[in-house]
Amino acid sequence: MTHLDPQLTERALAARAPRYTSYPPATQFGPSIGPDTMLEWLSLIEPHSSISLYAHIPFCRRLCWFCACRTQGTQSEAPLEPYVDALEAEADIIAAALPAGVTTSHLHLGGGTPTFLPPDLLRRLYAMLEARIPRAPGAEISVEVDPTEIDDARLDALADAGVTRASLGVQDFDPKVQAAIGRIQSFEQTKFAVDGLRARGINAINLDLLYGLPHQTHDSLMRTLDMALSLSPDRIALYGYAHVPWASKRQVMIREDHLPDGRQRLDLSLRAAERIGEAGYCAIGIDHFAKPGDTMAIAAKAGALHRNFQGYTTDGAQTLIGLGASSISRLPQGYAQNAPATAAWKARIATGRPATIRGHADTGDDVLRRAVIERLLCDFRVDPAIFGDPARVAEWTAQAAEAWQGGVSLDDTGALTILPEAHHLARMIAMEFDAYAISAQRHSAAI
Repeated sequence: MTHLDPQLTERALAARAPRYTSYPPATQFGPSIGPDTMLEWLSLIEPHSSISLYAHIPFCRRLCWFCACRTQGTQSEAPLEPYVDALEAEADIIAAALPAGVTTSHLHLGGGTPTFLPPDLLRRLYAMLEARIPRAPGAEISVEVDPTEIDDARLDALADAGVTRASLGVQDFDPKVQAAIGRIQSFEQTKFAVDGLRARGINAINLDLLYGLPHQTHDSLMRTLDMALSLSPDRIALYGYAHVPWASKRQVMIREDHLPDGRQRLDLSLRAAERIGEAGYCAIGIDHFAKPGDTMAIAAKAGALHRNFQGYTTDGAQTLIGLGASSISRLPQGYAQNAPATAAWKARIATGRPATIRGHADTGDDVLRRAVIERLLCDFRVDPAIFGDPARVAEWTAQAAEAWQGGVSLDDTGALTILPEAHHLARMIAMEFDAYAISAQRHSAAI
């Protein structure tokens, strides 16, 4: 940072940018993609290939104010079994449309709060998904765990289901910050979950943290990091809190005058990254860290890291199928999103057809730009020689180098590299390759 042009930092502090977990961003999806398109795309999947599977469980006992995910609050478990019934019906629809021999290489349960499901429903859901689309040998089976919604019986169910990796939402351990974001969760609850998972052989542990939260300070974030690091997670995700009350109405509960400003956010992110690095973790892309022996660190070093709706991933599958309300599928031809409201999703599934209501059909330009942006955000480097149209990519890298002079380097071959001191600018630099980047105001703060 000390060698970076201050004007570049000022541009970043005022900027908003997509997170580029998809390209084009979901803000560009439209209603032209429906059930017929989804069925056609499913039929074109390569027989005997492996795909990724995501199942969305939207329910939460309480709604955390910071969260912008598609969730719904319920104190009762009554909606849970009918929802799993509908997931089973949807899995039947998808499985019937798939070519022969397709298997699952990655399965992720997200939410919402998947561990809100009682143990019997967790077991049923995992068994049902495996019966519809069998697991490939060595498949990664991951789940999001809310430490406030976990007990021994649920931990046993996850182990019985063959879960191999768990991601635990922490956000921040400071009581004042937790009160301001509507998420009360003690260190002891988190440690119980981590210890319980490891005791059952689920040893791959991820912790999710946030910077930029209300009342968060350097000292409070360092305390949170020290507590998180004491649990020795394999991976840490350090996301910037996205304050988007126009998209997530519950965020109006968070007072904007309690949020750190852009410069404070930047300082928090840089100091946190430094602290995690001092603990021996490798920095992965813009917001992940992993132990050197973790598969993500190995993939990053080999240039084999990928990016999807879960963020950074080692998953190289060309197809990701999303099940459940609001889920998004990514196929070689484009994106398809389910109806977001649970009732609407269930009604569409009841017709015996996919619940797709919008999406995006890729053009050749989309495919090329997505590949370029993925490599930029995974490797901080774009080498035109590895792409199908190197001359065109070289034009883009030259334009980006001119726009971000002082933050990037450009060699004689047209390869663009983001300088280490400018890694936090990556999302803004990625916008130089984005043909749709005219609605940045709809996105979250770039830092």
